Amino acid sequence: MLQGTMLQSTMGTMASTVERRLLVNYRVDPTAAARVLPTPLRPKLTQSGWALGGVCLIRLGGVRPSWAPRGAGLRVEGAAHRIAVEWDGPDGVRTGVYIPRRDTGSRLAALAGGRLFPGPHGLARFRIEETAQRFSLSYASRDGEVRTSVTATVADELRDSRLFADMAEAAAFFRTGAHGLSEPARPGSGHLDVVELRTKSWEMTPCRVDSAESSYFDDPHRFELGSATLDSVFLMRDLPADWTPRSAVAVRQAA
Repeated sequence: MLQGTMLQSTMGTMASTVERRLLVNYRVDPTAAARVLPTPLRPKLTQSGWALGGVCLIRLGGVRPSWAPRGAGLRVEGAAHRIAVEWDGPDGVRTGVYIPRRDTGSRLAALAGGRLFPGPHGLARFRIEETAQRFSLSYASRDGEVRTSVTATVADELRDSRLFADMAEAAAFFRTGAHGLSEPARPGSGHLDVVELRTKSWEMTPCRVDSAESSYFDDPHRFELGSATLDSVFLMRDLPADWTPRSAVAVRQAA
């Protein structure tokens, strides 16, 4: 059985501001989620018994090494496909999110994936229309592998979610996903790189979903019909955030 072998990343801490983070959430059958995870990861379940998958559509400002002045930072639009996970570490159960795919609109971020930024980043074209209350975002990867779109409006309360009873429960669950696990820049190494998102607040705002689609979670070859269903959309914005590399986790890829 593979253990959580510790392999230290050479990437330093990166500072940024989360200008906008739109979390498109899918409730996923736990068995279906487990099939796409490498061993020893397993789905972390919500209190309602579902696995959580989703797409994070994020715009970061002031992205820079933590020692650099803010004026030296970049503005980066990106997306990450995510599944909430847990695994057995040397000191007990660990939690985080498995990230099978990252995409970016920045050529620099794509080139620096695995060095300045965690994991490989595919190049993508983003189309964005947003106001303070309404968001219409879509992107398609240049390799043609994935596309995502969402139109949502800020709401006063969470409605019709089967993942979470309220936003307090949702925020507590997402806080356990601060560690992102993804393939290193050189695949086949037998481990996942780990980066920790550190922010002072996990406050999220619910959104009313007008439309959403994800070629990843809607793919019947990956998730059979009915096993991954759009549940909710949450918004985070204007949050200082650091991204710090942590010890890697040894894995065996899913069949």
